[in-house]
Amino acid sequence: MGVHAGMDAAFDEDPDRSEFDKLVAGDWFRYRHAGPELAERTAATQAACRAINEIYPKSPRRANELMHDLLDACGHNLDFRPPIYMDYGERVRIGDNVFINTGLLILGGGLVTIGSDCLIGPDVRLYTPNHAMDPHVRREGWERALPITLGSNVWIGGSVVVCPGVTIGDNAVVGAGSVVTKDIPPGVLAAGNPARVIRSLAEH
Repeated sequence: MGVHAGMDAAFDEDPDRSEFDKLVAGDWFRYRHAGPELAERTAATQAACRAINEIYPKSPRRANELMHDLLDACGHNLDFRPPIYMDYGERVRIGDNVFINTGLLILGGGLVTIGSDCLIGPDVRLYTPNHAMDPHVRREGWERALPITLGSNVWIGGSVVVCPGVTIGDNAVVGAGSVVTKDIPPGVLAAGNPARVIRSLAEH
């Protein structure tokens, strides 16, 4: 259909590329008004999460194996507590020696990278989708998935929300209940809504 009147070329429907290709490239794509591809991918990941959540009480080891199968990359010694919820398992990478407490939600298809030795508190939300600000464009169903990156040895407190496009640097700590809207530098304590740097954690 091409570019709509008054819309930026970034919202070109581009029939030669799938919506998933656009998602992976970090371009604007349409989920709700597109074909079945994205819905089928999210349904498959959500079904895998349900299986992991159900199997874990009987066999944590088997649940861990299924997590490794689900994710794009998963390091050694992953320790997690269900339930977990994700939209696109192939868009999540986890390093070595990561602990994930109960209730993790990873929403949308932006690439999520959790570095080695991270601690993820209960009910953490990692939100990668952004909808268009223009109301007419938003009604058309356009959205964009931006990456979230947690460096190594990051501690994310309970009920933290991390917004699209955010990077949290190595050795940083984010206090419980914070909403992280901007990058957090390495080696600091950040907290609040929106989260801000409270102090350095450098050793003395």
